[in-house]
Amino acid sequence: MKVVGSPSIGQSEYWWYRARAELLERALGGFVGDAVLVLDIGSADGPSVAWLAAKDRKINLDLDPRGLKPGDVCGSALALPFGDDTFDVVAAFDVIEHCEPEAQALAEVARILKPGGRFLMSVPAYEWAWTHFDVWNHHHRRYTRKRAVAAVEGSGLVVRRSTYAFAWTFPFFAAFRLRTRLQERNREAKYLEPEQVPPLPPVSSKTDRMLFALSKRDGRRLAKGKDLPFGSSVLVAAEKPTKE
Repeated sequence: MKVVGSPSIGQSEYWWYRARAELLERALGGFVGDAVLVLDIGSADGPSVAWLAAKDRKINLDLDPRGLKPGDVCGSALALPFGDDTFDVVAAFDVIEHCEPEAQALAEVARILKPGGRFLMSVPAYEWAWTHFDVWNHHHRRYTRKRAVAAVEGSGLVVRRSTYAFAWTFPFFAAFRLRTRLQERNREAKYLEPEQVPPLPPVSSKTDRMLFALSKRDGRRLAKGKDLPFGSSVLVAAEKPTKE
């Protein structure tokens, strides 16, 4: 049963999207530099990465057309419709976990990056946290930092930074996911209706504010160049080697 789309389009103010935007910018924003041409793969999450910009042009690409605008591209990360050595920066925020085979998606990223171009990536952390939320969102895997770095390096890119994120909110994440896994042992599999967008875990306005405030503590550390030893997301910045 196919489920289409990301909930970020309709719920861009959800605490996680707001927090992720800040954490990505704090950890990876410095790698954008003076990029002339930027590609944002998976821009159904566009509302949460508005800081990613280009001196000339930023192109958004996604299988889900809802968040795309004129000039953007509806397409797949497994077959990027661009020539070799095209982009200064390619971003894929919470995208690669949707791609199978993973190596093909990362090879496509490496192919379209200019020599010296940068790749910015975020992926969800830890296979032990796998629940029906991953199934609903068509994930194929979750990552450790080591696993994410190895996958990126396997495409021929050189990793410049790797860190976890959402460390201060991690205890809440871990408790929620472990409780959900225990509940799933004694329940039938959960399904969504065709074309239904996966729902987000509900939180009260008070909890939303608390989780967002806690994530800011991560942001202050990441902005100082300090990596986080654990968290519910993995962030990676990599570079395509220059030609000799």
